[in-house]
Amino acid sequence: MSFQPFISLYRYAIEPIALFSWFGVEVCSIELIAALRFCTILRQIREDLYAKHLRRAGDKPASVEERSFLRDACTSLTIKFGGEAIMGTLLSRTCIMRTNRFPCLGPLLGVPPSFVLSGVSPSVYIATQAIVECIPVIPPMSLSSELPLSIVDGFTRAWLLCSLVPKPVITHASPVIASSPWTLLLSSLVIANGGFFIMGMITFLMPTPLTLHMSQPAERPIKPYGWTATDFCCAPSITGLYALLTHAQPFWAELHSVISTVLGNRGDKVVPMDPEAARALCALILTGMSFTRTVKNYRLVWKKGEFHYLTLSWTGDRY
Repeated sequence: MSFQPFISLYRYAIEPIALFSWFGVEVCSIELIAALRFCTILRQIREDLYAKHLRRAGDKPASVEERSFLRDACTSLTIKFGGEAIMGTLLSRTCIMRTNRFPCLGPLLGVPPSFVLSGVSPSVYIATQAIVECIPVIPPMSLSSELPLSIVDGFTRAWLLCSLVPKPVITHASPVIASSPWTLLLSSLVIANGGFFIMGMITFLMPTPLTLHMSQPAERPIKPYGWTATDFCCAPSITGLYALLTHAQPFWAELHSVISTVLGNRGDKVVPMDPEAARALCALILTGMSFTRTVKNYRLVWKKGEFHYLTLSWTGDRY
């Protein structure tokens, strides 16, 4: 299978936009698309939770806090960059507790988080949040909207898991960290999902005042169902697949060789896959996962020659 069309699409998407480059700011198309999709989803979830809150109140007056742009912007930034902050704190604690085994690690494996080095990415998400909030009406999530957007989710997620997450690990100054497959998978898991853990602990998206609330069903990040199950599992698995195909670390090169031998290839040396082609393959796999999640969440079924589906809440059913 030729991945050249997808490779060309990625190359175009990660090129800095000329309008921003004139001001010395590097912002690419895929980042703008990801920010718009991200902020739109958060507004859809927030409005869905608001409607549910009013329905639960019934005829009684509902306790609702007036929304502010500051709270919504902080919610977006916390979810987007929370994973980087958690990873830095986690590894710093590991350094203090196990100094005999591990070198000292600063935030994000010794590399300052992106929002510390540059304010470009936070500014993009704040500006996007402002634009999304200015839109009068955003339709709720449905099969007709989420199914085509699965392609967007697959390609933007692959950009994060294959291009952004592995680089700080495999290029780290410490050989122990750079060659550790566990560090790579853990970084992918925490950076991609850490912000949602914070969202689950604090009622950011609820219409009520902010509280520490671990048991709110609509905001728990880990469930045996719902859209979060796919997002949680795909992070380490896709990063691991990308590392396996590209031989990002010695462990993955040896594992690839073992798998090839088990499958019957005993003579030829296993060569790594081109990183751009591997990223395109991961994007297609993520797109398939997003399609499957959408179909399951909306219970799309084939009956009597046509599709039928039941519209569910954003948390989905079992996937």
